[in-house]
Amino acid sequence: MTKGSVYVVGTFDTKAEELSFVARLIRETGIAVTTVDVSTAKRSTEADIAAQDVASHHPQGAERVLSADGRGNAVMAMSEALTRFIASRSDIAGIIGLGGSGGTSLIAPAMRALPLGVPKLMVSTVASGDTSGYVGVSDMTMMFPVTDIAGLNTVSRRILANAAHAVAGMAAGDPAETPGDTRPALAMSMFGVTTTAVQQLRARLDEAFDCIVFHANGAGGRALEAIGDSGMISAIVDVTTTEIADHLMGGICSAGPERFDVLARTGIPWIGSCGALDMVNFGPRETVPDRYADRQFFVHNANITLMRTTPDENAEMARWLAAKLNASPGPVDLVLPLGGVSALDAPGEAFWNPRADAALFETLEAAFDRSETHQLHRLDAHVNDAAFADFVAGFVRDRRTR
Repeated sequence: MTKGSVYVVGTFDTKAEELSFVARLIRETGIAVTTVDVSTAKRSTEADIAAQDVASHHPQGAERVLSADGRGNAVMAMSEALTRFIASRSDIAGIIGLGGSGGTSLIAPAMRALPLGVPKLMVSTVASGDTSGYVGVSDMTMMFPVTDIAGLNTVSRRILANAAHAVAGMAAGDPAETPGDTRPALAMSMFGVTTTAVQQLRARLDEAFDCIVFHANGAGGRALEAIGDSGMISAIVDVTTTEIADHLMGGICSAGPERFDVLARTGIPWIGSCGALDMVNFGPRETVPDRYADRQFFVHNANITLMRTTPDENAEMARWLAAKLNASPGPVDLVLPLGGVSALDAPGEAFWNPRADAALFETLEAAFDRSETHQLHRLDAHVNDAAFADFVAGFVRDRRTR
């Protein structure tokens, strides 16, 4: 029996028919339902939780929501109120929302604020486009309704039924957890060209640690740091810091300027390296900015073009990374793999460039502030060598015993 209730959220002043249809189908599976109205205009009495009750959770009170000047301001205020309302509830077994662009922007922040693993399904007319602004780094699922959410018809009934049964199934399912797993969790960063390094690290650490791997593609780096902020992990094993290159050089895999700021906020132990700082990621070859026309490229596939970083760019990245690491009040171990930083940066491979790597390593040595808790280690090995995995795994185990 599912503990708690699936929350069905939307604007009952305009979508009561669809929301009530979804709520009924979920109830028919035997799961409890709580309907929540987030209307900002007309009042509805059809929901279990009235808009007035949700709005009252705004820091400035319900009137800040319900008397806001303009629909946009009202939606933003209601979104803040809903996020606080959802955070105050202890019985949420899952949540489903219905909406267009306005409703999605209103409901999505509350979904993102829920813990990982709580089922979150947003049926949205914007789900066929770029959803990154709505999903962020949460585990929210988005479903495109094909038709507008404007009444029930032969198409919408089928799709909304699928959505209702999907969230019901997620809420009813037992979590796939390992009972009694007390291993401390590690957040690890990986890219295709550092996969061997991370696989070897996992082989050395899995027995003692719960290794959680993130793809260093921008969203992955942000997710890694979000879980670092959550308190769910004991350390970050950040061997793949390639997102710096995309942030500074305009690539498509940037995690933004806040990458590594979790260290300053939390002091979480960090053991990391320079994995894949030899490359910037772009889309198809024709999308590479004209200013890079004379550079060295490697076509990874039809959709990804890699550009080799220069000595000057490597020095710039080294200074940027060092400043971030220097800001951490916690323990930091920075490992420099002198034999190369990616599968492409090795003798005989496309991006092998000892001069560029030397600029990276030498600048890091100069810019990184060393102390009893901030250590820099030069290792005569490639990032994908077994010796590198042995060395890094040793520091991870050492941090556990301190």
